[in-house]
Amino acid sequence: MKKEDRLLRVGVLGAGLIAQAAHLEACKKARNVELYALCDAAQDLRDKVAAVFEPKKAFSDYDAMLADEEVEAVIVAIADQFHVPMAIRAIEAGKHVLVEKPMGVNVAECERLRDAVRARPGIRVQVGTMRRFDPGIAFAHDFIRDEIGQLLALKAWYCDSIYRYQETDNLQPLIISSPQAKRPAGDPKADKFHYYLLGHASHLVDTACYLGGDLLAVRTDYQQKFGAHSWFVSVEFANGALGHLDLTLPVRMEWHEGFHVYGEHGSVVARSVNPWYFRGAEVECFSTRAGQYRRPVGADGHTFRRQVEGFADVILKGVEPVGAQVEDGLAAVRALSAISHSYKTGRRVLLAEAPGEV
Repeated sequence: MKKEDRLLRVGVLGAGLIAQAAHLEACKKARNVELYALCDAAQDLRDKVAAVFEPKKAFSDYDAMLADEEVEAVIVAIADQFHVPMAIRAIEAGKHVLVEKPMGVNVAECERLRDAVRARPGIRVQVGTMRRFDPGIAFAHDFIRDEIGQLLALKAWYCDSIYRYQETDNLQPLIISSPQAKRPAGDPKADKFHYYLLGHASHLVDTACYLGGDLLAVRTDYQQKFGAHSWFVSVEFANGALGHLDLTLPVRMEWHEGFHVYGEHGSVVARSVNPWYFRGAEVECFSTRAGQYRRPVGADGHTFRRQVEGFADVILKGVEPVGAQVEDGLAAVRALSAISHSYKTGRRVLLAEAPGEV
């Protein structure tokens, strides 16, 4: 793709899996972004990854990258536990931020990030729930907004497959690792209840809110057996619509993700695939007014590239953002907290009354 004349100069924090498989390539391919810098504390990892993606500069020290006046924006692509503090440091240095999902690991730290954004008008922060940039899902969003009328109900599911890692091993580039890589204390992945909610339900909740609007309350049932975990969440939207969210993983079948939306003047049926195939969701929108189904092709499914292009367009051209903003990221973590609290108490939980921990 031909580069535009004005490019957003981006520094990527982290040279691990998500940076190698998604963000670095996205910056190289994006029409309006320059991969200007890469930062990682592990020298061997940084040097090897920089040799592949060829940023103009490579840093071992995050503050040094932030002090570089040529860096205009930072992608925070490191462990969840580091998202908020590293994003706040970038904001305080005057850099725009694209922070991986989830925005944070609890409500309190997400509120600190929101407050940091409010204190620096003009700084843009976007959360990396890249499904908003899936062309099929974007088409469904516009159809719901413009044509479906009042919403009746939405159900959405995110069901990771038992074959997921075989597929990603085949689809992703060979990932370079390092024993020197900086990791959070303990093993956050050992607690599957919290790890899956933060890592996977963050996508499910954001997609539901992107399509259906703000959530008001949730009620959760949860079951774990034979190595599989399943959350069935009844949700109430602020606009009065009802909903159901299904997070189940790993399922003994192919990757199973999608949503149905029922409204006053139509409906939407969608099926998404494992994101590493870079294929748009298969979406059919039915309009009672037209008496027709509409199905977009969605040929460009590189959601990570489209995401960083959208981020850059907001900063460089002042367009309205499509990506999740800091308030969306905070709302998603509030929802995860409410889902967790509802299971633990057996009660319906208002998002506004969730305790804050996931």
